[in-house]
Amino acid sequence: MSRQLTFDLPVRTARERGDFFVADSNAVALAAIEGWESWPSRKLVLTGPAGAGKSHLGQVWTGLADAVTVPHARVAATSPDTLAGRAVLVEDADRVAGDPDAEAALFHLHNLTLAEGGALLFTSRAAPSRWGLDLPDLASRIEGTPMVALEAPDDALLSAVLVKLFDDRQIAVKPNLIAYLAPRLPRSLAAAEDFVARLDALALAEKRDITRRLAARLLDSEGDAGA
Repeated sequence: MSRQLTFDLPVRTARERGDFFVADSNAVALAAIEGWESWPSRKLVLTGPAGAGKSHLGQVWTGLADAVTVPHARVAATSPDTLAGRAVLVEDADRVAGDPDAEAALFHLHNLTLAEGGALLFTSRAAPSRWGLDLPDLASRIEGTPMVALEAPDDALLSAVLVKLFDDRQIAVKPNLIAYLAPRLPRSLAAAEDFVARLDALALAEKRDITRRLAARLLDSEGDAGA
């Protein structure tokens, strides 16, 4: 009996270095992360669209640098003194823009972390010059930070990620399904994740195996084909 006919098993999201697939679109960013000890200013901004792999690369870095992760929503409530000298990952750092308390906290975190010999990795959707920071001193420091960008995934990377997404859900699929989906989905890892979730839900609802025929029906019904 197939997996879809039995249990809706929990998703196991793998985010280790060995789960990160290297492609032309991310090789430069990965090299920068793995070479973090040589960052001239001990800080880096990692940019890319939603689902490009920023979170995965961030987790790779936290493992390499024994870093502490601070989501953007917790920046204002974080005491920089507790992180002095540590490696710190600030996720979605661009989203602190417009929040005076968060901007001030990030400014002090930036200065104290680096002054005490720590390191900083900021992930964001856009280059620092487009964050819209109101605090001039913070803006100047962030805009002076080296930056590396993740590009949109190509078919090879999208194919590897699709295999991983199905594996995270403990679903074995045939290669022809991956070959069919990769050129038809938007160039976004987030879109691939969303589609796999919807396809899994459809298979569970209809008590069917996940096949190319089922995937094609979902693409056609939701207007994903040719996106």
